[in-house]
Amino acid sequence: MIWTPELASFLEDAPWPATKEELIDFAERSGAPMQVIDNLQELEEEEALYEGMEDIWPDFINQDDDLYYDEEDDEGYY
Repeated sequence: MIWTPELASFLEDAPWPATKEELIDFAERSGAPMQVIDNLQELEEEEALYEGMEDIWPDFINQDDDLYYDEEDDEGYY
């Protein structure tokens, strides 16, 4: 299972929380690439309820994450 930010973006509007089958159904209906569907089919837990992309791909960086560098936070630590 290989995820990229581009592939993960196809699940942005998924009906979270969702089961594996609900996510596969959403991906198929929304026209996601076959790679997304293949990745979802590789999920081991059939009945698990996934709360978000982070549950599927732990290294996923959400758009809402604060990724900017603030120089003021590092003043005096050179």
